[in-house]
Amino acid sequence: MQNKYVHQIIQLLLALLIGVLGTLTVIRVRENNKLIRTRYQDWAKLNVILNMIEENYVDTLNRTGMTDAAVTAALAQLDPHSMYLPPVDHEASVQELAGNFEGIGIQFNVPADTAIVLEVIAGGPSEKVGLQIGDRILKVDDVVIAGVNFPQDSIVAHIKGPAGTKVLITVKRGKEIIPFEIIRAKIPLHSVDAWFMLDDTTGYIRLSKFSRTTYEEVKEASAKLLQEGMTRLVFDLRDNSGGYLDQALYLTNEFLQRGDTIVYMEGRSRSREVYRADGHGKLQDIGLSVLISENSASSSEIFAGAIQDNDRGVLVGRRSYGKGLVQEDFPFRDGSGLRLTVARYYTPAGRCIQKPYADYEYDIYNRYMDGEIFSADAVKLDSSDVHTTRGGRTVFGGGGIMPDVYVPMDSTLATKYFTACNRKATMMRFASYLFDNYSREIRAIDSYKAMDAFFARIGIDNRFRSYAGSVDGIKPESEAEWRETLPYLAPQIRALTARYSLLGENAFYKYYLPVDDMVEEALKAPFDPTGL
Repeated sequence: MQNKYVHQIIQLLLALLIGVLGTLTVIRVRENNKLIRTRYQDWAKLNVILNMIEENYVDTLNRTGMTDAAVTAALAQLDPHSMYLPPVDHEASVQELAGNFEGIGIQFNVPADTAIVLEVIAGGPSEKVGLQIGDRILKVDDVVIAGVNFPQDSIVAHIKGPAGTKVLITVKRGKEIIPFEIIRAKIPLHSVDAWFMLDDTTGYIRLSKFSRTTYEEVKEASAKLLQEGMTRLVFDLRDNSGGYLDQALYLTNEFLQRGDTIVYMEGRSRSREVYRADGHGKLQDIGLSVLISENSASSSEIFAGAIQDNDRGVLVGRRSYGKGLVQEDFPFRDGSGLRLTVARYYTPAGRCIQKPYADYEYDIYNRYMDGEIFSADAVKLDSSDVHTTRGGRTVFGGGGIMPDVYVPMDSTLATKYFTACNRKATMMRFASYLFDNYSREIRAIDSYKAMDAFFARIGIDNRFRSYAGSVDGIKPESEAEWRETLPYLAPQIRALTARYSLLGENAFYKYYLPVDDMVEEALKAPFDPTGL
C-alpha cells in the first residue's frame, strides 16, 4: 500500500512538471479516506485528474473521446465562437471556406421525397458523364435514397467523398433508370450566388459567404456589370454568416478611398492592428446600397460597418447578428482543429458590435417576440454606446449594426391559400412537375425573353392553381383571395421553375426580387447616406 501511495505522489508531481506556469493553489485528492495535499499549477489540474483516472478507473478508457470531451468542456467556458472541431467537422469547415469541396459537382433540392438535380457544375465529374438538370436521384451506390424520407444532409454525406474515389449514382430521367459511375474530384464552390442588372444602371450581386475565392468572384461579376452600364450596386449580404477576414478587407477596399479606415482589431495578446483602404479600388465611384438581415454576421458586419461609418453607402434591411469577434484556426496533426477567439474588431467609428454572450441562445427568437422583426420602433439600441460616422450621423455599438433604412418583415401578405401551399411545398413540387413535362424545352432556354414566352404559353398561373387543387387539395376560398395572393405567388413559381433552365440561379433571383421589399427600398434609398 505504501508503494502505491508513493507511486501516485510521483504521478502527481510529474503532472505538475508538464503544466503551464500559473498561480499556485492547494488541492486535496482522497485516497483510501486520506487526503493527499499537494500544490499544482493552474493548467496542471486536468493532467492530475486524467492521471488519476488512468490509474484507478474501473473500465477500459476511451482516451480520444475523453480528450475531445475535456477540450470541448473547457472551451464552453469561453465565448460561443471558440470551439474544438473533430477531424471530420474541421475538414468540412475548411473545405467550405476554401471555396471548394470534394464530390461529384451537383446541386440538388428535395421538394418532396426525392433529390432533384438543380445544377450540374461546368467541368465537374457529373457533367463529364452526362448527369443533367432535373435528374431524380434514386440510389447512391446501393443505398436507396428516394421515397424513404432520407435526410438531405445524409444524402450529401453519401454523395461527397475523397477525390479519386468512385460512386454509383442511379437516376430516373423521364421513364428511364440510368446508372452513372462518377469519379469524385475537387469542385469549386461559389460564394456569389447571383449577379445581374436590375435596371439599365443598377447592378445586383448576392454574396452567400466570405470564402477564399470571394474577392475574385465579386471582382469578376462587378467588372461585367460595369460593362453593362452599372453606375449603382445593390450588394446583398442577407444571411451571409461571414468567413475569411482578408476577403472582407479586400472587398471593402474596392469601395473606399485611400486612407479610409476599414476596421481595427485588438485582443489581450494581440496588439491593435488598423486596416485602411489603399485607394486602388475599382468601385469607389459606384452608388452603393447594402442589404443586411438578422443573420448577417462577422465579415458581413465588417463590410457593412465600414460602409456605414465612412458614409460610403446606404445600409438597408434589419439589425445584423452582432458578432464582433475574430477567430484564428489552429490545426492539429490528427486533422482536428481549434478555432479560438483571439481579438475583437471595431468599426471605423470605434464600435464593437458584439452582442452579449447570454443573448445567443434566444436572441433571434426574442427579436420576433419583442416585435423588432416587424417594427423599427421595437429595436432596442444601447444608448450608452454612442458613436458618430464621418458625416456626423449617430450610430450605436453592441448587438449588431442598425441599418440606415429599416425594412420590417411584412406579415400581412400571407393569405390562407399561400400559407397552405407553402406548408406543403406546393410551389417547389409544381416547378419539378413542370420540368418533368417540359424538360427538353426548359433545359434549352437561355434568355429571359424565351422564359417569359414559355410561361405565357403554358398559362403558368392557372396551371399552378389547377395543380394545387388537384394534387394537394388546396383551393382559394374566393376569387378575391386568389387575386390577393397572385402578386407574390407568381414570382415565386416562376423563379423556382426558371432555375431548371440554362439561366440557373440568376433566374431564381431575377424573377423573385421584384417582390422583395428590401430591394425595393434599396432602389429608393439615396446615393448619399448623409442626406438621410
